[in-house]
Amino acid sequence: MKLLSFRLPCFLFALVLFICANAYSAAPAQNYYELKIYHFKSQTQEDKIDQYLQQAYIPAMHRAGVKNVGVFKPVVQQDTNRMIYVFTPFSSLEKLAGNANKLQADAKYLADGKDYIDADYKEAPYTRVEAIIIQAFPGMPTTAVPNLTANKSERVYELRSYESATEKYNVNKVRMFNVGDEINLFKRLGFNAVFYGEVIAGSHMPNLMYMTTFNNKEDRDKHWDAFGKDAYWKELVAKPEYQHNVSHADIIFIRPVAYSDF
Repeated sequence: MKLLSFRLPCFLFALVLFICANAYSAAPAQNYYELKIYHFKSQTQEDKIDQYLQQAYIPAMHRAGVKNVGVFKPVVQQDTNRMIYVFTPFSSLEKLAGNANKLQADAKYLADGKDYIDADYKEAPYTRVEAIIIQAFPGMPTTAVPNLTANKSERVYELRSYESATEKYNVNKVRMFNVGDEINLFKRLGFNAVFYGEVIAGSHMPNLMYMTTFNNKEDRDKHWDAFGKDAYWKELVAKPEYQHNVSHADIIFIRPVAYSDF
């Protein structure tokens, strides 16, 4: 009897450890995202960037195991500073950091992207390139391809950046999305999010970014109207612990190009 009473707790302890270990290993690791923004001025530059992305970059990323790469353009382009947004998800920070070297070792990528890669300095395909590195939220650790019915040319994607006054307030806003369950509120209301994440390298820190998607502008407005009226949102946003955690918000309306995976 003494032997049984000793073995039973050990068995239960081992079982708990086994369950916890498997639960931990089953949870997907948080992705890291590179959001690259090409700034350009001319149609010639735009055509060269499009050709490079469609014929060289995206196929190379697919060969490297990245299934989905998003390419977007503003719904309304500026005349003097036009932009293309390229969203690439990685399963780890190491893969993101090693991507440039991986591309340089891909002979097909170098051949297919030759016009862009070997462009003369007098005929650069862009004016500048901006890169933002984002870590996925625990509440949505990987990306999702939107479940939309409209043609890509009609869709409206909404890219938001929420800046905070200090790092502490940014942590608080991130907590509001994850612990406060703002992510599941968006999910329940059908916002078709591509990602949510905290910016770990960028020019507007501290901040977080996320992207929601809609069939069209009318669809977008209906969703946000429902969001503003939602009882849970009203309760969440009124909580004292979540006050003053956004000091500035940028809202950018973009649309996927025909060859975008998202």
